Amino acid sequence: MEAVPARARAYVVCVALGALLCLLPLPPVRASWWAVLLLAALYAGGEQVARRRFAGTFYPVLLAGAFLLPPYAAALVPLPGALFSVVEQRPFLLRRICRAAHLVIGVWAVSHVHGALDARAAVEASDFPYVLLPAGAAVLVFCLVLAALDGVILALAEGLPLRRSWRGLFLRTLAPVGVHGLAGLMMAVLWRSPYGPVAALLVLFPMAVSWWVFAQYHRERAAHQATIRALVQAVDIKDGYTRGHSERVGQASMMIARELGMDEGRVEVLRFAGILHDVGKLGVPTRLLRKDGPLTPEERRVIELHPEYGHEITRGISFLGEARSAILHHHERVDGSGYPYGLVGSQIPECARVVAVADAFDAMTSTRSYSRARPVEVALAELQRCAGAQFDPRMVTALVRVIARDGWHPVVTADETRPTVPSPSPAADRPGARR
Repeated sequence: MEAVPARARAYVVCVALGALLCLLPLPPVRASWWAVLLLAALYAGGEQVARRRFAGTFYPVLLAGAFLLPPYAAALVPLPGALFSVVEQRPFLLRRICRAAHLVIGVWAVSHVHGALDARAAVEASDFPYVLLPAGAAVLVFCLVLAALDGVILALAEGLPLRRSWRGLFLRTLAPVGVHGLAGLMMAVLWRSPYGPVAALLVLFPMAVSWWVFAQYHRERAAHQATIRALVQAVDIKDGYTRGHSERVGQASMMIARELGMDEGRVEVLRFAGILHDVGKLGVPTRLLRKDGPLTPEERRVIELHPEYGHEITRGISFLGEARSAILHHHERVDGSGYPYGLVGSQIPECARVVAVADAFDAMTSTRSYSRARPVEVALAELQRCAGAQFDPRMVTALVRVIARDGWHPVVTADETRPTVPSPSPAADRPGARR
């Protein structure tokens, strides 16, 4: 996002001005400035460690500040840490200002809600379980504010529809921020107890353990992504005409899965399945993959081995789960005329039926050595025509619905100067059609 659109820059300016307004003490309220300084320093130091070592963030201190301080004072706590936080992408300053503004507004809102519920007296009195309810409401507000603000900047910077950029942001942050909120509440209660701030700092030790576990998960996930990236790059190098096809099929598979209401775990598996569906092409001779024009029957039989090759190549990759069955069966047809095993209807794994539709859609909307790209509307109409014979109607309907709502922007990956032949119908499955 080095070339940030003007609309995104304007948004950052507006949200920064809004954050400045949150820092105004209207009406004036006395604040414990030593507590503000201590919490701000603690957040700044903790944020550096959390982002460098744990791939996380230091929300407990922010939420403790919101439970202890008036809104304008609590809003000061995230400023130093956010403005000097670790940023990996340019433009660094703009990203830091945007993050600082989001956190200032979020903490200000939390403190306002917590104060409006008259919960600070309960914190000072350690009044359990009453303190839990207003703290929970404040955490919900924090998640909502951050999700709303993050979704807007994502939509403006990446050109995404707001509905799409907001999707899942709130739910993904609710569980971790809820845990951080509980830790922040314990910090606030201990801070106001006779044991004082030193006791409050002890709450951060179990949080450090949880961050370490979370960091291990992220490292494992990064290793998974690197494995997939390496396999996809190998396929793209071998079959240059389909460069980018795997990522687009993964994206279309995710869109279908989410439209069908699958949980995020399965959505991620479907993304892996879509990305790796053609990994078996590594076992197919390059001359066949790059051949212009139709294949002979013998060449086609060799091409049709790629799902089985892919299944074998990914045999030892345990995190793929049911994605391996999608790799094996994504060329099956619901009428039983597909390959490699001629499965019928519900015998075909659900994930394979999703990938089959995503694969055919991207194949039709991308230019190849043997076909020119079709318009999205034409491709969707063709999928609907073939629903019930080649494709699962439920998957086709889901793709049509989500594209009608969110749109689709296919990337032409083939060399337009190469000779082309008429585009094959996915229903006909002609020798030249080698998705």
